[in-house]
Amino acid sequence: MRTPLLNVVCLFGAVGLAACSQTGGSFAKKNPEKAMNVVDATNLNDIMLTIADPNEAASYFKTALEKDPTRIEFQRGLTTSLVRAKRATEALPVFKKLLEHEEATDEDRVNYADALIRSNDWKTAEAELNKVPPTVETFKRYRLEAMIADSQKKWKKADSFYETASELTTQPASVLNNWGYSKLTRGDYKAAEALFMEAISYDQKLFTAKNNLVLARGSQRNYTLPLIQLTQQERAHLLYTLGLTAIKKGDKAVGRGLIEDAIETHPRHFEAAVRSLEALS
Repeated sequence: MRTPLLNVVCLFGAVGLAACSQTGGSFAKKNPEKAMNVVDATNLNDIMLTIADPNEAASYFKTALEKDPTRIEFQRGLTTSLVRAKRATEALPVFKKLLEHEEATDEDRVNYADALIRSNDWKTAEAELNKVPPTVETFKRYRLEAMIADSQKKWKKADSFYETASELTTQPASVLNNWGYSKLTRGDYKAAEALFMEAISYDQKLFTAKNNLVLARGSQRNYTLPLIQLTQQERAHLLYTLGLTAIKKGDKAVGRGLIEDAIETHPRHFEAAVRSLEALS
């Protein structure tokens, strides 16, 4: 849920009052502005990076950076907010300045590589990751290394990086899904199916993994839905995906039946499936 900036500021005020009451009510009453400044310095940045709308957070950090361009926490806050707001390309020049800062870290460079990949600049991203010492063994670093190796069709390296990344996090669903999709594009459908199932076991709400799982099964001409937790709408969409996969495999009668099932299953009007069925007719 996105939180309007005004609400964040109000919440910040509430946090400030709570903090003041805990650290000395008399000081807060006599020095309210100083008390708020203490809270401002310690809490507002974190609030902006967690519960605030990403675009509003980016505006906040941009304004803060204009007032004090040497503060690295403002630079980091701006890059993080821009990436969260799906404005990674805008974050790139800010990252360049950040990396020139004397307090810049290897993690900052890894985050820069991530923004470069999101901006589709894979070559520069690889060059930046090569500058990161091999001793920096983090989930994000290995996930990015895996994606780059994948893009270059260096499958053994990609598999190794994906495996390492999945072992470095307690929430590996997204990286397992990426690994599974890599296997899917290579035509290794059995391995892809297993990875998608594992991803779903960690996050039962990850619909992309569910959809990819159905693609992997359909590619093997297995047109039954897997035994996983599904909402009625998800079931309809997966039946539709299976139907389209069957048609691409040449099993048109099966595909038509699956699309009809999808239309009947969907709790509302399933426009895309209806159009596809009309096209088949």
